[in-house]
Amino acid sequence: MSARASGDAWRQPVMRVSGGLVTLACTLAGLLLVTFGLSRLSPVDPAAQLVGEHASQGVYLEMRRTLGLDEPWPVQFERYVVRLAHGDLGVSLSTGERVSDDLRRVFPATAELATLSLVLSALVGLPLGILAAWRPRGVLDAVVRVLSLFGNSLPIYWLGLLALFFFYAHWHLVAGPGRLDDAFEYTIDMRTGSVLIDSWQSGLPGALANAVSHLLLPVALLAAYAIGNITRLTRAALLNESDQEYVLLARAKGATEVRVLLSHVLPNAAGLIVTVLALTYANLLEGAVLIETVFAWPGLGRYLTTALFAADTPAVLGGTLLIGVCFVLINGMTDVLVRLLDPRGR
Repeated sequence: MSARASGDAWRQPVMRVSGGLVTLACTLAGLLLVTFGLSRLSPVDPAAQLVGEHASQGVYLEMRRTLGLDEPWPVQFERYVVRLAHGDLGVSLSTGERVSDDLRRVFPATAELATLSLVLSALVGLPLGILAAWRPRGVLDAVVRVLSLFGNSLPIYWLGLLALFFFYAHWHLVAGPGRLDDAFEYTIDMRTGSVLIDSWQSGLPGALANAVSHLLLPVALLAAYAIGNITRLTRAALLNESDQEYVLLARAKGATEVRVLLSHVLPNAAGLIVTVLALTYANLLEGAVLIETVFAWPGLGRYLTTALFAADTPAVLGGTLLIGVCFVLINGMTDVLVRLLDPRGR
């Protein structure tokens, strides 16, 4: 290989990584700017929230000066970016703790919920999508499409309330809101942030079973919502690949529909399916707000909801930035996986 060819071989990956880092920086900067601007348009005054409605005007003005709210917006944004560059997300006005510490505490609960929901939805949604693509426009295909549409159409908060009423309050089949019962909540040391791992490591009798019982309903409901998207998009990806020339050639050689689907269509559609799963996971991380609110799940979604109502700008900005980083990282890893699975992407 010549020196020029060797240089080109190294230059392309470096340029791709550099472009990805620039895209990440621009995306996060835009997200931060928009979120900061929207937080300043909120009708809730953080200073008034902290001092109370009966505080004097002098106390109120002093609090605004302490929070930096008396400065122009560009100055406030510049100060926040400078602190962020030093790894300082600020102090939450709601909890009084550092936002970075709050995020380390609440994000594992959301990640655990989203990960388990993705696993369950993939185990159900992928086979349903494959079955629907096996006999398109048939009875099975129609049933699968109706079920997927049904899962996406019902409001998830309404389903959550119904599930709590029947399965918890009426039939007593599962545990209620929260991650653990009070008997375990204050005795288990949440070292990893995962309730399954920490309850198992605690060695307390019944702790793991109690954690699983609390997870059943929120995981099932989030998975039911994601199954519809995975099923529909998997079916669409497989049907789109089924019209390619190599599939027609395989059929002409006498291959059965099952063999064509599993040996030819499915491997070539793997890149699209990975993309669907990655986007679903990102949406689960972001969209668990309603489930966390209904089930009193101490995750990122509930933390952001509380911060929004309290006009807690540092917490809102920190949580939004974390979600943005997760989206960009998931998209970047998905791009790499798709390139590895599909030679056409390279």
